[in-house]
Amino acid sequence: MEQEFDLFGAPASNDAVRKALANTPLAVRMRPATLDEVLGQDHLLGPGAPLRRLVEGAAPASILLYGPPGTGKTTLATLVSSAIGRRFVALSALSAGVKEVRAVIEEARRRLTHSGESTVLFIDEVHRFSRTQQDALLGAVEDRIVLLVAATTENPFFSVVSPLLSRSLVLQLQPLTDTDVQTLVRRAVADERGLNAKVTLDEDAEAHIVRLAGGDARRALTALEAAADSALSTREGSIDLATVEATVDKAAVRYDRQGDQHYDVTSAFIKSIRGSDVDAALHYLARMIEAGEDPRFIARRLVVHASEDIGMADPTALQIAVAASQAVQLIGMPEGRLALAQATIHLATAPKSNAVYTAIDSALADVRAGGAGQVPPHLRDGHYAGAKKLGNATGYQYPHDVPEGVLSQQYPPDDLRGRDYYEPTQRGAERHLADRVPKLRRVIRGE
Repeated sequence: MEQEFDLFGAPASNDAVRKALANTPLAVRMRPATLDEVLGQDHLLGPGAPLRRLVEGAAPASILLYGPPGTGKTTLATLVSSAIGRRFVALSALSAGVKEVRAVIEEARRRLTHSGESTVLFIDEVHRFSRTQQDALLGAVEDRIVLLVAATTENPFFSVVSPLLSRSLVLQLQPLTDTDVQTLVRRAVADERGLNAKVTLDEDAEAHIVRLAGGDARRALTALEAAADSALSTREGSIDLATVEATVDKAAVRYDRQGDQHYDVTSAFIKSIRGSDVDAALHYLARMIEAGEDPRFIARRLVVHASEDIGMADPTALQIAVAASQAVQLIGMPEGRLALAQATIHLATAPKSNAVYTAIDSALADVRAGGAGQVPPHLRDGHYAGAKKLGNATGYQYPHDVPEGVLSQQYPPDDLRGRDYYEPTQRGAERHLADRVPKLRRVIRGE
């Protein structure tokens, strides 16, 4: 006899529930009913981890769940409420205002006073609340009238008021791994709450759904449900790659984040920027984004490229790349694609120079070959007792004492005097250094 479940996976036995489940999205039907069904988030759910301790009966505390969409924030809020046996009320910051928040708090206060029943208040998208709306929660959270469980996709240290942060435990959720999403998809195909093995899923179709998900469980299950509906409508009962592509209107990108395609596309991306082909660079950037490549990886490659292949020819290139990296960390995807595209365009169209790259590698080669002589005495530290007796800092000339700010003085060890590492090019802003650096060297070396 088949076991029926309610909307959160708990056993049920009536026809009303069965009908409700039939019209419920697959993502809701497959919502974990216990912590053991939750995929990913091992850092929060492992033995002794904060969220597991809370669910298993530790002293209740208000929590802020911070992470990308589809990582289980609503599920975990529901599990926390169920575990500690409290009334559960959910509000969305998209539609609720101060009036609705205060009404929930007053009802929670009444229940607590008259029957001793406690309330868990779940607020989704809490970062969309204004400061006034967030302040309206403080007293109730402070006095434990409600146990607040808030969810946000944005960094709460930027979007949540400090008093509310100080009263809450901030827990960061991570995107699901491809293995997690694959496990979820296979579970949904087989589980009686899900598709109940009414369809089969081809390997390449499964891989495409995993790529489309980008670590988002809800996105994966929505794509699977759409493909399953299409397959069942044709009575084929098999979901192939073409079915998934047709139902989600997105072609499969041939890209393996762990294989040669990852390295080939990344290589082509960097070489296109180095070659100043902005259009090709944007093409490869789009392929990486569409395939679900970690945007932080893309940003790191841009930061490296800014110094390796542009350097002083455009000193702002590194600033742009670092800013793009920080923007991706701050706002996430899909909005982060704009910062990555802006940095890609800037770097691809910038004048190129590898002089920074060759300069530091030449200096490193000398050091590794034993070229690390004694620091000249006049450059040594003279701030400790006895330094003068050793001759340290004696004879040092302060460049700011002369009008030009540059004077003749030995800086490298004796064995490296006259050794040139940095050779500016005539490209971009570096052309000014190509004239200035030789003049500086002549003055410093007394030539």
